[in-house]
Amino acid sequence: MRNITLFILLLTLTVSAQAQRRLHGQQGLQWTVGKVDGLKGNTIHTGIALSQFTKNGHQWKFGAEYLRKKLQYGKQIIPLEQFTGEAGYCRTVLSDARKNFFFTGGISGVAGYELLNRSETLLDDGSTLLSESKFLFGGAFSLEIETYITDSFILLTGFRQRILPGSTVNKFHYQWSVGLKFIINN
Repeated sequence: MRNITLFILLLTLTVSAQAQRRLHGQQGLQWTVGKVDGLKGNTIHTGIALSQFTKNGHQWKFGAEYLRKKLQYGKQIIPLEQFTGEAGYCRTVLSDARKNFFFTGGISGVAGYELLNRSETLLDDGSTLLSESKFLFGGAFSLEIETYITDSFILLTGFRQRILPGSTVNKFHYQWSVGLKFIINN
């Protein structure tokens, strides 16, 4: 009896209803966190996004993100912060037959504000910072792997290249991230 119960429990955990995945109009709320411009250093980004699936299983994403990078100037550390909003389209490139694993590629528009040294231009050694805080615009290319844990919870990992020609410091940022997505209307 114990073996039968264990078998039914394992069967329940491994078999799922794939028909409920990536339906047209289905929405997901995701949260990601990761590193910016390499795995070393004091850099971090975090973001939230709302995604809506199309009838082909692709998705539209709308989100907001916070990025913080610490720049070294002599012995002083100058904080660079970016507050951005993003809207884009992600297309499924590869998936398995059971719809447990998805590899997507996407493109999006990015706009926001870059805050350099909290808008203070005078540094500790008396020098003046010539770069200034300003509004940003640009785009991003992303690659993401989604693995369904259950029909409602998805584990994410991804890589993204942001191109921000309006930035006074870095025009390009690449990001590694991990996160979770929760399907709102299953």
